[in-house]
Amino acid sequence: MENFQIAIALFGGLAIFIYGMNLMSDGLQKAAGDRMRSVLAMLTSNPIFGVLAGALVTAVLQSSSATTVMTVGFVSAGLMKLPQAISVIMGANIGTTMTAQLIAFKVGDYAWVFVIIGFVMYFFFKNKETIRNIGQTTFGFGLLFVGINTMGATMKPLASAPFFTDLMIQVQDWPVIGVLIGTMMTVVVQSSSATIAVLQNLAATAGPDGVSSILGLSASIPILFGDNIGTTITALLACIGMSVNAKRTAVFHVVFNLTGTFIFIWWIPQIVEFISFISPKGAEIDIISRQIANTHLLFNTTNTLLFLPFLPLFVKLVTKLVPGTETVKLQSESMYLDMKMLHQPTFAIHLAIRELFRIGEFALEMINKSKKAFLEGDMKAVDEVMELEDALNKVQGETVQYLASILSAEATTETQARRVSGLMHVAADIEHVGDYCKNLVEFASDKYKNKYVFSDRAMAEINDFFDQGIWMMKDSLQALDKGDMVIANDVLIQEEQMNRTELRLREHHMKRLYDNTCSPAFTVLYNDVIHNIEKIGDSCNNIAEAVLEDTTLGQVVGTDEE
Repeated sequence: MENFQIAIALFGGLAIFIYGMNLMSDGLQKAAGDRMRSVLAMLTSNPIFGVLAGALVTAVLQSSSATTVMTVGFVSAGLMKLPQAISVIMGANIGTTMTAQLIAFKVGDYAWVFVIIGFVMYFFFKNKETIRNIGQTTFGFGLLFVGINTMGATMKPLASAPFFTDLMIQVQDWPVIGVLIGTMMTVVVQSSSATIAVLQNLAATAGPDGVSSILGLSASIPILFGDNIGTTITALLACIGMSVNAKRTAVFHVVFNLTGTFIFIWWIPQIVEFISFISPKGAEIDIISRQIANTHLLFNTTNTLLFLPFLPLFVKLVTKLVPGTETVKLQSESMYLDMKMLHQPTFAIHLAIRELFRIGEFALEMINKSKKAFLEGDMKAVDEVMELEDALNKVQGETVQYLASILSAEATTETQARRVSGLMHVAADIEHVGDYCKNLVEFASDKYKNKYVFSDRAMAEINDFFDQGIWMMKDSLQALDKGDMVIANDVLIQEEQMNRTELRLREHHMKRLYDNTCSPAFTVLYNDVIHNIEKIGDSCNNIAEAVLEDTTLGQVVGTDEE
């Protein structure tokens, strides 16, 4: 019965710790807000910046697993190349050491103070989003240490358990046993931060002499290595069903942590000596949590420094380990949407914008083909527009659903919710452009089926009006992609010009009717054509206005060309 109570208390403390850590992570994401977007720009830079970006993102997300899942998703979507992804994963391993460092500071005595302060800020300042976000972070931080204190109190009976002391002796003699223990712990819990927290608390429990740790640093290090290996299972699970390069990214994570463990496991006595030298002095149970945190930081940082110069070689290695070529997605399939990213709204919005830009390019192609169909009588272009319209509608619908899912994520801020709402309007306007193009090719079919003949002047004016619509669509997409206010404002000016052009073309047509150079039978068709082109301009104007209402809307990062 006593063992059952210990197990319940231990897992209860672990549950509070994980909940507190997730709550703190959500609060940090909300507080960081659009500052997280600037980190994205680092992802497509050189490997050193990739390492820094991975470390920063993981420090905010409080989970290397979340960062690696994000990285795998970006690779699968084609937004990140394999070398970039590898450098980000290296950085994620460094960023995850932050949690252990926080735990090593003895703030457990003040855990309830953080809980109370966080509670007050979160629940009594509901109209002030920034204070609420900081309050949520503080509340989660306090709960994290409440969980740690609970686990620490529960582990004290282990000091007198013969089976446990015998096991630790075996770990010291056979470090591989410790590696296996740490790996299995993390595989079960699915959080290396949580299992390292358990390790730190366990190591800080006094043995029979009341001074020495029941683990000791030499037995803790192999378990720490195993914790790092166990966290790779999340990336492996995330890559199932994804692209070849996404699988290679996940496999690199395994290779990275396994190789680092294999190298360092032979040097445990030297590591213990070095960590003891650089860490604070005092009774072992008082300082061992700090020593484990420092070992964690030393291992992951040194491992990264060793691997980084050989990044091209590891790219070749994982390419051989995971052979194959990338499969090309169908036009009607979404390319960037990743449901695993919904709990990181900043990055989920980034993916949604990339998908909107992609279907915007569908719409741009439809305008070009509509022009070709109407002016040149190309009936093949009519069929191509119809196919594109079906693809656009399907992917647009999936994108709107994805945006709606982002809104329901707990980590979404009010600012992000407004941005998502704006993107939904952008999605609707892109879909409208597709509808207008469908109308235009139907007019083209009527024109050539019923042998409508426009004057050369009328055809020239329609040609120029199509070009205006094409330029507006290009500029509105560029404004969306780059968040460029100058281009967005220019689109608004172009829309006013299109309105004036439509009126002028109607007047010209009336004059041609008066001069008998155009047939009255063609008037309805002519007016419908120029009206649908003008409506394309209206939709482009709406996209530009969405960018102007939220200047950070389109500040996303594209992919680097190899």
